[in-house]
Amino acid sequence: MQAFDRVLAARAKDRPGCADFIANIFDDFVELRGDRRYGDDKAILAGIARLEGMPVTVVATQKGTCTGERVAANFGCAHPEGYRKALRQFLLAEKFARPVVTLIDTAGAYCGLGAEERGQAQAIAECLTTLMTLRTPVIAILTGEGGSGGALALAVADRVWMMENAVYSVISPEGCASILWKDASKTEDAARSLKLTAEDLLGFHVVDSIVPEGAGFDKAYADIRSRLKDTLGALKALDVKDLLSARYKRYRTMGGFLG
Repeated sequence: MQAFDRVLAARAKDRPGCADFIANIFDDFVELRGDRRYGDDKAILAGIARLEGMPVTVVATQKGTCTGERVAANFGCAHPEGYRKALRQFLLAEKFARPVVTLIDTAGAYCGLGAEERGQAQAIAECLTTLMTLRTPVIAILTGEGGSGGALALAVADRVWMMENAVYSVISPEGCASILWKDASKTEDAARSLKLTAEDLLGFHVVDSIVPEGAGFDKAYADIRSRLKDTLGALKALDVKDLLSARYKRYRTMGGFLG
């Protein structure tokens, strides 16, 4: 598939959302709402669950499945209170020594006036800095779109996995084409240039693993569940100092250059 075909696949209306991943991978999920400052943002779904008996914290973006849900969730574009809700759950996970799993499918953080007035940039920055030093294992999974800082706020992790048809980029192809060429017809060229596919990002060591989709999502759910159990078990066995050192090294050494 070409890069823009991956973008279309990541945005497909019939593609499972993060709530579907939670329902099929975890047990006994209990949602925890609100940021205790402003309100509850439905674009962020967060709570506690069990994975093969292991208590975990789950934080996910959600777009909704019908028009009403999509409007309520702002089409998956979180406000600052959503990121502060996520931050609250990260800190609770650290307090109770629960590993964190994030599921990401968003075109980006909401960039409206109200979000800026309520501290959108600071909320995202606090998520980034907190995840970098969180004293418990973190695994991030890109399930669909991974757009800009809205995705990155939940993607600082010890392991970052990516679904085969997910995308992850600093900007959408449409946005890139409008800025660089001021020409919407260049969208497919922008998608290729952004190197936003799972294969591209695995090559740059931005993600650690690709989850295949060819056998269907039921198989993918089972694969993720098994891999999460094994990987979180290995990460939990590490001394906290070694865990944080390896996470820091991961982000200092990722990336690459095209000659």
